Amino acid sequence: MSLFHPHSCSNSFISVSTDCGANPTADTNSSNDLCFKDSKQRIKKMFNQIELSVSSYDTAWVAMVPSPTSHRNPCFPACLNWLLDNQLPNGSWGPCRPHPLLIKDTLSSTLACVLALRRWGVGEEHMTKGLRFIESHFGSASDESQLTPIGFDIIFSGMVEYAKDLNLNLPLRSTDIDALFHKRDLQLRRENSKGREAYLAYVSEGIGKHQDWEMVMKYQRKNGSLFNSPSATAATLSHLPNSGCLHYLTALLDKFENAVPTLHPFHVFPRLCMVETVESLGIGQHFREEITSVLDETYRCWLQGEEEIFLDLPTCALAFRILRVNGYDVSSEALAGFAEEHFFNSLGGYLKDLDAVIELFRASQMIIHPNEQLLEKHISWTSHFLKQELSNTSKCAYKHKQNIMQKVNDALEFPHYASLERLVYRRNIVNYDVDDTRMLKSSYSSLSIGNKDFLRLAVEDFNACQSVYHEELKQLERWVREKRLDKLKFARQKLAYCYFSAAATLCSPQLSDARLTWAKNGVLTTVVDDFFDVGGSEDELLNLIQLVEKHDLDVSIACCSEEVEIIYSALDNTISEIGEKAIAWQGRNIKTHVSEIWLDLLRSMLQEAQWSKEKAVPTVNEYMRNGYISFALGPIILPALYFVGPRLSEAVVKSGEYSLLFRHVSTCGRLLNDIHSFKRESMEGKLNAVSLHIIHGTNSVTEDHVNQELKHLIEERRRELHRLVLQKNDSIVPRQCKELFWKMNKVLHLFYMKDDGFTSHEMANAVKAVIHEPILVDQL
Repeated sequence: MSLFHPHSCSNSFISVSTDCGANPTADTNSSNDLCFKDSKQRIKKMFNQIELSVSSYDTAWVAMVPSPTSHRNPCFPACLNWLLDNQLPNGSWGPCRPHPLLIKDTLSSTLACVLALRRWGVGEEHMTKGLRFIESHFGSASDESQLTPIGFDIIFSGMVEYAKDLNLNLPLRSTDIDALFHKRDLQLRRENSKGREAYLAYVSEGIGKHQDWEMVMKYQRKNGSLFNSPSATAATLSHLPNSGCLHYLTALLDKFENAVPTLHPFHVFPRLCMVETVESLGIGQHFREEITSVLDETYRCWLQGEEEIFLDLPTCALAFRILRVNGYDVSSEALAGFAEEHFFNSLGGYLKDLDAVIELFRASQMIIHPNEQLLEKHISWTSHFLKQELSNTSKCAYKHKQNIMQKVNDALEFPHYASLERLVYRRNIVNYDVDDTRMLKSSYSSLSIGNKDFLRLAVEDFNACQSVYHEELKQLERWVREKRLDKLKFARQKLAYCYFSAAATLCSPQLSDARLTWAKNGVLTTVVDDFFDVGGSEDELLNLIQLVEKHDLDVSIACCSEEVEIIYSALDNTISEIGEKAIAWQGRNIKTHVSEIWLDLLRSMLQEAQWSKEKAVPTVNEYMRNGYISFALGPIILPALYFVGPRLSEAVVKSGEYSLLFRHVSTCGRLLNDIHSFKRESMEGKLNAVSLHIIHGTNSVTEDHVNQELKHLIEERRRELHRLVLQKNDSIVPRQCKELFWKMNKVLHLFYMKDDGFTSHEMANAVKAVIHEPILVDQL
């Protein structure tokens, strides 16, 4: 880790040319390629070198610590010299990059620095300039639109009181000082709780001589610090000699030499943030080696129980989620300390730390074991809390509060099981903040958390992939016309949606064969479904099945109608094409397997057609045994598995794990479809899972009751599917292949989130966002 400092801060951030990669239609590909490579190299270096802004506020408090051998001398004179060398031209000390919303932070930092200089009787001119700045900007201290440092009302008024003890005349009116003390007294008189106690310990420097320092020591960590806060630790050491505090600050200065950050240690969280950032922006494939290194190191820290993870909710929740998603064996019991009652008795709970609650909410969705009731409880209280906060601040006019509310809204609206990668990437790119300044008792920023290189690389990658998708869709449109599928009047024309579901999940340009296979079979399953549902007679349905079974007949003689001939020709051609393409990926022709997949689907659809014609009422179990196949995911998912990379042996394809993955995702899809189509199908006289549960249930069984039962079953199957996807031990299906089942699950949950996705206006907009509309940097 390294610090960057105010005087050099404009040069401490990586310099990036303003036109590099900014326009997807740049004049030369070579220029874009060079910028792309440069951004990648800079990001790779950042994984190994975490940079954190210096805190003049915390450095000032460390500078105020007296020597243990002589209270007339500073313990850390290098910090005092740093203050003298780093005053800004306007007389202030504060954020590396001045911002109009950070005036409170600057006021607090400047007053702390003036107090440190006064404490040791140096820098008279510096103090004069600092006091002049405080006087001219003091009105911002009561401005609610400002970003407010944690504990500002207590700390700033406490420093004003300390200034009196040092006989330092502040250029403030007595009425303004009285107003400060009144706000502080209101905070100090708030209800007693453990959360409030932790908060008062955290802002100890603002309470000063009135603090209960023995109480504060209850919060000392193994590294000797109070809350990993240099300022709180320094204030404690100034009032209460303690070897642990002294060791922490000494080690801090040994590491950073003459200035300190506002938080230390700060190693695990920013590196996890980098993993989260590159993954959520869609550029993770460029940093696989770096990501693996971070995950392995984080897992080692997890197993060793390091405080940096387990005493900080955002870090613990983020580590748990990322490790579990990547197949590491981490127990949810690690999150037990953040139960609702514990959280609200903590510092984060007292401060209503929304970022922390969002992280816990997202982490708690990673349920993969049937007995993880702890995560269920976390989901319940965190979602309730976030919804309440969203409601309370829905009309907030301040942009910095709107940003966090947007995060809350996205977390609630897009659960992990209904988030398609390309939509997530686009949303995160558009909302990405290259200057992600965060606030504790003073503001801080890190190139690892907010950086233009992340954004430029993500925009360039997104637009490059989109151009590939656009060409593939044109190719598919030609294929539909060549196969005359557009001539089938009974069939829904859903090519764009079918391709969208592939492009939104199978993102890499190298997966073109998988996307085209997925999309073509998606179109064909829609056509066949409509043919069996409304377009074909019983003779035509039987004729189509016989053709696929024998697949070597003369179609001009064997087809009983033009519709059958069009459908069969398209099916036969596509099956043959997939079989031949697979030779390059698998070293063998898979035509026989793809034919079997299609025959299973056609026979299951025929069974449903016969039930409907005979007005038969199957049992629920009979319906579901047939229905998970007739839902028609087989031809879409299973052939595509052959084009994602790993070779699939016959043993894998015939394994119980492979079958179970398919059954779970197909069952989820069938039940989601039946819940949403129940009313329409009932009016058409068709049976589905909902109506059969009502028919075979008691008289008291209602549609609402059945829907709740089926939603619970969907949730169980979804979680079991997720467990199988993440499972490493005793798994023979490659992870890349298992991911396809989970990706299809996401497609289904998004399509059926509100209604039938095929008729959703929102889905049409999503298709445009993924395939047709490039991201322009000047829009961000």
